[in-house]
Amino acid sequence: MKKKILVFSVLLLLTTVFFCACRKKDITSEFSKVTLNEVAHSIFYAPQYVAIQEGYFAQEGIELTLVNGFGADKTMTAVLSGEANIGFMGAEATIYAYAEGAKDPVVNFAQLTQRAGNFLVAREPMPDFQWSDLKGKKVLGGRKGGVH
Repeated sequence: MKKKILVFSVLLLLTTVFFCACRKKDITSEFSKVTLNEVAHSIFYAPQYVAIQEGYFAQEGIELTLVNGFGADKTMTAVLSGEANIGFMGAEATIYAYAEGAKDPVVNFAQLTQRAGNFLVAREPMPDFQWSDLKGKKVLGGRKGGVH
């Protein structure tokens, strides 16, 4: 009887060790490093900022480094040089790089934000604004390195 209990105990111990050794590997133990260069901080990228803050990239095994490129030209340069894996910018930078003869053109994913990142801002509140209010006014459009 003691022999049966001993054999059963050894088998139970070996089974426990076997199943513990076959445990699923934690995917966050080996992170894939990704550098994302964004053209500018924008409210349109809010879901991305939330995902970073909440650790969603880390949960998927991605160590994300977010860099502000301060312009599409600099963001595209970072992507073409390999300094960044992904660049958030308008499609015009891809067209310019292709027209200049880029040997390995980048791939665009269009409509990530679903709307243009353009705002009309006034110096004074205009609660009853109408587009006709702009007639005869000077409007500053775009940003350096962007589309006007």
